[in-house]
Amino acid sequence: MDLRCIALDLDRTTLDREGHLSPGNRAALEHAIAKGVHVVIASGRGFASLPREVTAVPGIEYAVTSNGAAVYHIPTGKRLFSRFLTPRSVEDILRLAEGFGGALEVFVDGTAYAEAAYVADPVRFGATAAAIPYVQATRTPVEDLTAFLRAHRDQLESLDLVVGPAEVRRRLWDALAALPDLYLTSSVPQLIEVSRAGGGKHTGVRYVAERLGLTPAQIAAFGDGDNDAELLSFSGCGIAVANASPACLAAADRVTARHDEDGVARGIYEILHL
Repeated sequence: MDLRCIALDLDRTTLDREGHLSPGNRAALEHAIAKGVHVVIASGRGFASLPREVTAVPGIEYAVTSNGAAVYHIPTGKRLFSRFLTPRSVEDILRLAEGFGGALEVFVDGTAYAEAAYVADPVRFGATAAAIPYVQATRTPVEDLTAFLRAHRDQLESLDLVVGPAEVRRRLWDALAALPDLYLTSSVPQLIEVSRAGGGKHTGVRYVAERLGLTPAQIAAFGDGDNDAELLSFSGCGIAVANASPACLAAADRVTARHDEDGVARGIYEILHL
């Protein structure tokens, strides 16, 4: 394989169970970069929520964020590409989400915002207990999220609907899927992640690859969630960590060790030395 680029999902893939970059994974990233391989972040997170311990690795220049809705140049913080939701879509989503009992997380200029009550107690709105530290560290609370959304409805990169009960999630997903101009995906069962049609991490990685003069065949991608499946299929070598979802595993060309067993490092060393 003529490997020139590695696209990395972060949570439950490159980061360990505490959300940190392990020494082993960092060493593998540095090894790849030293060999002239571009390392690109490909995350559902907003730009401001990316962990410094990853973005500070010398040589990592590009971040695909909000599931492909925005691409940033890390050294300058400049947004290079964006695909905003339309104001009409924002109003349609607000209408469908009214009274569903969950919460909304919205991404504007790389920052994630959420209702203050949700940030204070995420579990009450459908998040898992394990997600509490992440939500409270990365979501900026606002008192009236609906008013905030309408004030920024032409600047919205993406939004998440946090939904607890599976049946509620299924009904809401089906209703959203019937709307025009939306792209739906999910990284974990309690989230429905929404961006504009034509989105997806693979779209953002394609933009970076074209900027670098690379083809999909020269890209390897690592992931764990349903929202990584298209990226793994798009790339010349798609690698799922062992803890990946069934859809992600089905899309993968290879399976490496779990995220908390330095699966990314093992996969990188394997493909670099093929």
